Amino acid sequence: MELTLLGTGAPAGLPRHGCPCAACATAVGDEARAATALLIDGALLLDLTPGAAFAAARAGYSLTGVVQVLLSHPHEGPAVEFPAGLPAPGRVPDGRELALISGHRVRAVPLDSPGTGYEVTGPDSTRLLYLPPGAAPAGLTDSAEPYDMVLLDVLGRPGALAQLRATGAVGPTTDLLAVHLDHTVPPGPELHRRLAAAGARAVPDGETVVVGEYHAVPDLPRRTLVLGGARSGKSLEAERRLAAFPDVLYVATGGTRDGDPDWAARITAHRERRPGSWRTTETCDLPPLLGQDGGPLLIDCLALWLTDAMDSVGAWDDDTWTHGGRRALHERVDALVSALRATTRTVVAVSNEVGSGVVPATASGRRFRDELGRLNAAFAAECEQVLLIVAGQALPLRG
Repeated sequence: MELTLLGTGAPAGLPRHGCPCAACATAVGDEARAATALLIDGALLLDLTPGAAFAAARAGYSLTGVVQVLLSHPHEGPAVEFPAGLPAPGRVPDGRELALISGHRVRAVPLDSPGTGYEVTGPDSTRLLYLPPGAAPAGLTDSAEPYDMVLLDVLGRPGALAQLRATGAVGPTTDLLAVHLDHTVPPGPELHRRLAAAGARAVPDGETVVVGEYHAVPDLPRRTLVLGGARSGKSLEAERRLAAFPDVLYVATGGTRDGDPDWAARITAHRERRPGSWRTTETCDLPPLLGQDGGPLLIDCLALWLTDAMDSVGAWDDDTWTHGGRRALHERVDALVSALRATTRTVVAVSNEVGSGVVPATASGRRFRDELGRLNAAFAAECEQVLLIVAGQALPLRG
């Protein structure tokens, strides 16, 4: 099957008309996107959007051969101009299959939100799945056969991708194309960086792709360290990196602090932001988790792990530190780093970058700063990717 993307943007397009945001201001050239619409083998049109005929013409195609127009989601805004000669747009009832004279078969996939997803099988038996904006399939079963291509709202609904991966509908060779792209993510390098972290890609409007054709899947790092200062956005970045993957275990190293309302508010904010399908464990015993087989680990954070380790060895006391505390702490750090080196799990860890600010006034404060710097350096040495988050912006240091 050949698939021409007449548009790849959100229903309101990108840039949005009259929107003054920075993302819309920079959405020019290949990063400007019309509302998503797909033309399959010149015969099937999924979603009728404003200017579809002109978009097809710019891509070198005509809509005169279209035998079926299907809608996937309710249309908002002004009525869409209906090109002359096209069949009347319709919608396939959930679970029903439609056979076209072109040799394509279309099955309607039930969703967890208003709209319809479409599974299209071409005359060559290649298969694609198309989901409308903000939607995920409903009633998925395990051991699904992987699709050759999936087009979905990767950034707006990463949990949908996680569900598809969990059931096997998305496999290692599935070509993941992001559509319904909106102004919530700056276009250009940042957009493509975030998509690559989810194993997906985006193409410009008007591009034609071949379903089932090999494309290099973005190389997903197995171990990632995310560094940043206070309130820099490092935890949010780490959570984003795993939002499109199933069976994530969130490892909270901070525990609870009775009588500290600010700490309780931080913990609540983190919990509300995390996908409901994630599991959580509160522990600082990280080597056993790293040594187990299983889904991805998100460790937040190493600074709190170090605080617990220094508490355990009495590192805050100068005399204890000199007479065995330093050695005991370094043994714990070495054990953690060795476990990270040997792990087979996907790991995203968060840590504070504290060495660039004011020098602590106390010996114990300087000790913590120095040991955290050493821990970060040793941990980073075992990671395929290291990011520094500054003012919510990710700066790749490695990978």
